[in-house]
Amino acid sequence: MSLTLVVGAAGTVGSSVVQELVQRGQRVRALSSRAPRPAAGLLEWAQADVVGGQGLDQAFEGVARAFVFAPPGHANQHEILLPLIERARSAGLQKVVLMSALGADADARAPLRVAELALEASGLAWNTVRPNWFMQNFSHAWLPGIQATGRVQLPVGQATASFIDTRDIAAVIARLLTTQDVEGQAFNLTGPRALDLAEAAATLSRVAGRPIVYEPITPEALREGLLAAGMDADYAAFLVLILGFLAAGYNAGVTGDVQRLLGREPIDFERYAQEHTQVWKTAG
Repeated sequence: MSLTLVVGAAGTVGSSVVQELVQRGQRVRALSSRAPRPAAGLLEWAQADVVGGQGLDQAFEGVARAFVFAPPGHANQHEILLPLIERARSAGLQKVVLMSALGADADARAPLRVAELALEASGLAWNTVRPNWFMQNFSHAWLPGIQATGRVQLPVGQATASFIDTRDIAAVIARLLTTQDVEGQAFNLTGPRALDLAEAAATLSRVAGRPIVYEPITPEALREGLLAAGMDADYAAFLVLILGFLAAGYNAGVTGDVQRLLGREPIDFERYAQEHTQVWKTAG
């Protein structure tokens, strides 16, 4: 049975991709920067540094397919992705699925678009997925503020976004890794509808039974807060930039790609909120 490599297997999307593939009866090599865990059934773990490149030759050995993406915290994602794509090409992989981001194809100079184009020109069978903002940002990146203050503070005004559950992203990726009928295509992945941050916070508040509100802030306030928390200046600037796109309305669209690929509607925000009830109830 062939082997599929999953980069970032300990992360939010990667861990769900691993789970989806194993459930489909696929052998998986789960790649993480952390110490490897014991193998179990169809799953084996490997350690590598995708940023520095250490351990990648061994990680790609014997692999037929791969899911790749750039880990968070890096603004120039192509500097990480291009070596991964080249390793996949030189190793003769059957297929690579790349996770980019919604709107990456709007500018050929954007780091993620550079990586997309490199994959398309590699000679490999490929698919690219471009997901919108994750619902899981509320239960991960934005959770400390929610738990400590009951507030979601972002510089996006009243803009809406069609947030997507990362489990839907993973299900799409697993489908693309295990089928060939839509190779050579990119898919823009969104949730079933767009909502603004005030509506999202109100949903969390109702589910939690405690006040949770959205508070608009300025881009400068966000940048200063990120830097004070120790974030790299380039990545802080990158986050302010992409949140600016959200504020400008570029993330409000809804596509049918999840429905097309999975044969069902994507998970809605209400279900996501209900399934994480205990998280919202916890106050810092």
